[in-house]
Amino acid sequence: MSGTSMSGTSMSGTEPREPRTGSRILRTALRRNAGAMAGGTLLMGLYQAGETAFPIALGLIVEHALQERSLASLGWSIAALAVIITTVSLSWRFGMRILQKANTTEAHRWRVLVADRGLQPVARDTDLKSGEVLTIATEDADQTADIIEVVPLLISSLVAVVITAVALGIASLWLGVLVIVGTVAILTILSVLSRRIGEGTREQQARVARAGAKVADLISGLRPLHGFGGNHAAFLTYRKVSAEAKDQAVSVARINGAYAGAALALNAILAAAVTLAAGWLALSGQISIGQLVMAVGLAQFIIEPLKLFSEMPKYVMIARASADRMALVLAAPPVMTPGTGRPSADGDLEVDSVRYGSLNGLKFHVPAGEFVAIAAYQAREAADLAAILAVNVPPDAYEGVVRVSGHELKDLSVEAVREHLLVNPYHAEIFAGTVRTNLDPAGAGLPVADAVEASMLTDVVALHREGLDHEVRDRGANLSGGQRQRLSLARALAAGPGILVLHDPTTAVDAVTEQLIARNLARVRRGRTMIVITSSPALLDAADRVLVLDGGVITAEDTHRNLLHTDEGYRQAVAR
Repeated sequence: MSGTSMSGTSMSGTEPREPRTGSRILRTALRRNAGAMAGGTLLMGLYQAGETAFPIALGLIVEHALQERSLASLGWSIAALAVIITTVSLSWRFGMRILQKANTTEAHRWRVLVADRGLQPVARDTDLKSGEVLTIATEDADQTADIIEVVPLLISSLVAVVITAVALGIASLWLGVLVIVGTVAILTILSVLSRRIGEGTREQQARVARAGAKVADLISGLRPLHGFGGNHAAFLTYRKVSAEAKDQAVSVARINGAYAGAALALNAILAAAVTLAAGWLALSGQISIGQLVMAVGLAQFIIEPLKLFSEMPKYVMIARASADRMALVLAAPPVMTPGTGRPSADGDLEVDSVRYGSLNGLKFHVPAGEFVAIAAYQAREAADLAAILAVNVPPDAYEGVVRVSGHELKDLSVEAVREHLLVNPYHAEIFAGTVRTNLDPAGAGLPVADAVEASMLTDVVALHREGLDHEVRDRGANLSGGQRQRLSLARALAAGPGILVLHDPTTAVDAVTEQLIARNLARVRRGRTMIVITSSPALLDAADRVLVLDGGVITAEDTHRNLLHTDEGYRQAVAR
């Protein structure tokens, strides 16, 4: 159903953020769309009633109009059929429109909420990879929202079964009882299969998500894999995970096929039983010819609502399985609970006795407005420092404190830290779109022209007729490594934070361009705090002060040129 009629505004600020369960997610979806579901149920019930009324009307025509051989009666009968057909057409059209709009809107709400959890500055404490979260935010959100269509269709199908049972019961009590007993028997048998479908679907979704996560990892690491020849081994790993997902999908498809076949066979048996019973009653004189026509028509008609009615438990189980997977993300506790404070606009940065990973009591202070370069002799030390400053590591996960404008990071809101302290990693992502949308993703009117000039990205803009509107493919596939790096640098400069931290911003550019970028950085960030973690002589020379990070602590501090003359280890580490 997700692939046919069932498919689902951003979450409001009032959306509750407490832990969720799958059942609660479904209840929330049903409660939020109660009005649309009521209207859709009414119209779909009217549709099923009209469908049921058609064979009843034919029976009445045979019973009265044709027996009386009255043109007036025949005319009224034709008019009644026209009204029934019009009612069926319009009620289906508008009923499904209401339900599908509500379904699509609700799926969108859950997609946005799951994406919000996955993109939060402070990660959620889950064991899910980004590819798995992506699957949950798409397929599982859609299948969860299907519950909005499932319930109205279930009720409307029940309406058709009840009307059929009542109409046949008026003709003959035995026919009415046969429909009711047969329906209960069918649902009882199919409920067992629906539970197996729910269990299998849950496992299938998990395996597909793991395969998606694996391929996302492969794409992001494709270049390094090619570099050391590990691409074939990585492909075999993905192939194994994908094969497991395929096997589970085949298993679920097998159960679905058994379910659909059983439902069709049971419904056909019930329809045949009603037809044969009506024929026997007509032959024995217990019902009239008109009632026989009605019974045969209803027996044929009831197959469709019974099929729909019997399929609903399967979709309920699928929606529940998807809701349970969404709960894995939505109910996950945050890695840290940030504070609510805000730092001043242009403050200082202090790292006080921080111990984490390769950092061993790191301590330094950068006053407001200073340009400081940190020469890290070990790449691991540079990465650990960047992770802490970017709040990718919660403050309670390391010893010591980091202060921004005199406030400890744990006392500040993450949003406030992001606005004031920007850490631009060397592996910053490039997004599909244009140069302009990469520089100013939110369309806030940032000074992108100055940032382009300062980062020496002018060649990308000048060499293409579209300029800033030049197309950028996913992950910057149509840009060179140096162009991607400069685009990332330009984006950080355009943001204009109070404190800017750059991690190896020029490793992919030539020496001349690197020298120009170093001078531009010193110029455009004059009077504003900037820290560059680098081994580039050009950037080290442009800085007001150089801190040497070795063994997890600051071992030397001076200008680049003084360190070259006084520190042999420094000269060997940074001289090119």
